[in-house]
Amino acid sequence: MKLFLVRHAEAKSREEDPASHLSGKGRMSAEKIASFLAGKITVEKIFHSGKTRAKETAEIFAKHLKSKDVEEKEFLDPLAEPEIWAERLKNEKNDLMIVGHLPYLSDLVSLLLCGNKNKKIIEFKTGGVVCLFREGEQWIIDWMTTPENLKNG
Repeated sequence: MKLFLVRHAEAKSREEDPASHLSGKGRMSAEKIASFLAGKITVEKIFHSGKTRAKETAEIFAKHLKSKDVEEKEFLDPLAEPEIWAERLKNEKNDLMIVGHLPYLSDLVSLLLCGNKNKKIIEFKTGGVVCLFREGEQWIIDWMTTPENLKNG
């Protein structure tokens, strides 16, 4: 099973937009990385937090990856406890994408990889994607990328 963890793309400031919709730059970077991944990965389910910026990022990925199942899920907010999803992932068989926030995504990766959510393993960049795969009970980093890593065009 592969797990794709995506930090939401850049959002407008709360002063500019209290709902924190994606900024123009954020929308463009999400389109860029999602179109790059199209045809390279397959994801049936995309889960996201209830925050607007995560939902909009998930919808952009779903469009490019042709994922039909895009759902808001509980316990994916910035300060949620990662143990809940670490436990849920034990029962997942199919590849899955989660679109979320910091510090949550960083905590989840640390918990999955070394059993300690407080050890910082990965620096998630805005709009970045980290791919983990599960081998038996063990999680392993497969790859990661950010919109800035991709060539223009």
